Amino acid sequence: MKILTVDDDEIALEMLNMALNQAGYETTSATNGADAMAILRQGQHRMVITDWEMPQINGLELCRAIRQEEPSGYTYTIMLTSHRSVEQVVEGLSAGADDFIAKPFNPQELTVRVRAGERILSMETREVAIFAMAKLAESRDPETGSHLERVQEYCRVLARNLGARNKPGYEIDPGFIRTIYLTSPLHDIGKIGIPDCVLLKPGRLSDREFEIMKTHAALGADTLDAAVKQFPDAHFLLMARDIAASHHERFDGTGYPGGLTGQNIPLCGRIVALADVYDALTTKRVYKNAFAHDLAMSIILEEAGSHFDPEVIAAFVATESEFIRIREHYTDLAKAA
Repeated sequence: MKILTVDDDEIALEMLNMALNQAGYETTSATNGADAMAILRQGQHRMVITDWEMPQINGLELCRAIRQEEPSGYTYTIMLTSHRSVEQVVEGLSAGADDFIAKPFNPQELTVRVRAGERILSMETREVAIFAMAKLAESRDPETGSHLERVQEYCRVLARNLGARNKPGYEIDPGFIRTIYLTSPLHDIGKIGIPDCVLLKPGRLSDREFEIMKTHAALGADTLDAAVKQFPDAHFLLMARDIAASHHERFDGTGYPGGLTGQNIPLCGRIVALADVYDALTTKRVYKNAFAHDLAMSIILEEAGSHFDPEVIAAFVATESEFIRIREHYTDLAKAA
């Protein structure tokens, strides 16, 4: 792993690099915050160790800039500092620092803290694994290009709006928003178990074929439930399972596979249900052309309280412009490809 070290004191910077190099890490150095951000934007560093006190852009300001941009995914930031009061630690954490090392640093402590940061960063690889699994299912259906990416974005927009309302039963914190964004691509993971003759049929399905297709919800839930039992502490798998199981449930109880009603349907499933349907309506499939946004919206609004949770519908109405922007963004990407 490449580590970016930042300090305006060249001697201190050399000592820091030497300790990291001896521990087996490759380092790149910057002597000010502006140069550090330019290096980070190249996307080759996931960890930064920075001095607090620097001219022009100090360590706190650098942390804030990193959190605002996150140039290459989450960047783990360690602050080297002699500031150790509670107030100063709070200030550093608020700016976006993940950890602190007192100056002068102990090389062994430095190594231990860097390795702890590595473990935290490695957790983000789960996102790669999850998206790879989801793409495996999607790859069997060539008509749904960028479906997962759009659904992710729609779910995040809906969840943020619902969270801002903070109504009873709809308490959503940043962790929920991040997790639904992470796990919503697994909603159709069960399609891996659907025969090609059904999944790839160039036209509408017969009643029997549709019943087979419907089993993908239970297949996906069973697959992810097995993962939950194997890794019970991986809480994101719980939401992934709930989404796979419930994104085809309907608010009035006429959905599948469980015929759940109202708030008995997990909130994550109710959110994904709307995002998934909107995307299906507004994209071209073998059996239909893409619907215009206004038509898709009118169809969804007509099903408030029957197919969709009215509160999720309200969030959809409030974020209509964001849905349009996301749809147009991916349409432009497809045209440019």
